[in-house]
Amino acid sequence: MGSVVLPHLNTGWHVDQAILSEEDRLVVIRFGRDWDPDCMRQDEVLYKIADKVRNFAVIYLCDIDQVPDFNQMYELYDPCSLMFFFRNKHMMIDLGTGDNNKIKWVLEDKQELIDIFETVYRGAKKGRGLVVSPKDYSTRHSYLTQFDKISKSAVVISLSAYAMETMNGWQTIRLLTELE
Repeated sequence: MGSVVLPHLNTGWHVDQAILSEEDRLVVIRFGRDWDPDCMRQDEVLYKIADKVRNFAVIYLCDIDQVPDFNQMYELYDPCSLMFFFRNKHMMIDLGTGDNNKIKWVLEDKQELIDIFETVYRGAKKGRGLVVSPKDYSTRHSYLTQFDKISKSAVVISLSAYAMETMNGWQTIRLLTELE
């Protein structure tokens, strides 16, 4: 539903105009593929918060297959990416992940996303080009991707099998608790 209702930028010119024409609000562009399940989930959240952030942010969608103009420049290789612009300037955000250019995972918590939009907007109004996210999304704070969760499970299963094999359960139990 979200990708149907939110405005689409169908050409590179439309993307440029969206970024250039907005003087007072943050421009948020979701780059991705409209048919991708991650994009669909992100679009739903964006649609639900669009009205709440309309005074300080405008949200657009751009299909990277239909408009490949920015794929190389912004390194748009992920299924879904959120980027921020203010007064024709790309806004960067330190999320604790090492990539300050964009959010490249689905953020389904509406309030978290609103908080990020507000933080970027306030920083932009103060003339900052880089802002720090209100929440640290680094993996040391257990915001694991699905791949990380699967990998961790595989390690736990492997260690469990090793403990049964060697009959040295105490050391392995200590390792298992450190992983959790």
